[in-house]
Amino acid sequence: MEKQNFVDYVKINCRSGNGGKGSSHFRREKFIPKGGPDGGDGGRGGHIILKGNEQLWTLLHLKYRKHVKAGHGGDGSGALKTGADGEDVILEVPLGTVVRDAETGDVKFEITEEGEEYILSKGGRGGLGNNHFKSSTNQTPRYAQPGELGIEEWNILELKVLADVGLVGFPNAGKSTLLSALTNAKPKIANYAFTTLKPNLGIVGYRNNRSFVMADIPGIIEGAHQGKGLGHRFLRHIERNATLLFMVSAESDSVKKEYDILVEECRQYNPELLDKNRVLAITKYDLIDEEIKGWIEPELPDIPYIFISSVIEYQLLELKDLLWKSITESRF
Repeated sequence: MEKQNFVDYVKINCRSGNGGKGSSHFRREKFIPKGGPDGGDGGRGGHIILKGNEQLWTLLHLKYRKHVKAGHGGDGSGALKTGADGEDVILEVPLGTVVRDAETGDVKFEITEEGEEYILSKGGRGGLGNNHFKSSTNQTPRYAQPGELGIEEWNILELKVLADVGLVGFPNAGKSTLLSALTNAKPKIANYAFTTLKPNLGIVGYRNNRSFVMADIPGIIEGAHQGKGLGHRFLRHIERNATLLFMVSAESDSVKKEYDILVEECRQYNPELLDKNRVLAITKYDLIDEEIKGWIEPELPDIPYIFISSVIEYQLLELKDLLWKSITESRF
């Protein structure tokens, strides 16, 4: 059974803390029997905060934490003492986490940097003590503000994988095999559709001790931009990649046609994906001969391309060179 240790979508109920009540206290001391108002303010309610952590790569730790509740603020007291602030709850999430309102679907914010913090649900403000309401016409206000209520809301957290290279191709295009050949990642490999159900990440070693991150994500199908197959879950993950490596099997009836379908699915989902650098790898070269290669080449698109075979490791170093060049160009 496949281990479900990669979670890229969770829905959580967030309840921030209520603000504490302001105090309506009056100063009373031995020689000051009629001191003025000295009620302190209530403390603010606790926030629910998201914080980026580059050591995390999944939302698994939040999968079964459906309800998150912050602490309430303390009430104010005499001598202008402010109540304690409610305890904040800090949820650490992987870089690439997008937060959406569960009702509207609107994006609230994204976490993309280590240590980056955003307040997901803001705690209620503490009420003002009666000291704030004294005036020349009302020197003994006997009222204070109640604390502001916290917020209760449902939020959706989605993870978009952060990688230098994203592999784009139909099921069985050889993406998992390539990742296994280039990295120490061990994705599930078999000859049937949707072997990859969860994204796999691997670090590709390159010349002079350099490296880059490659992501193998679920195979695309025609109509994916409409949510068919693994649809949106696939396309979401390639938004964060610097370079897209399109992979089409040399056994395909038409490499150009399959490539065009992949490009169109990306465009329909998000036109900005086409602004990314693209490289085309024609896979499974070990299954064809030079004559078939000669038929394929004239119809190939005007982007960098290469014939490879992950099984016999044919031109994998040359593929790394192409990808490194593309990654470098995308950074400038």
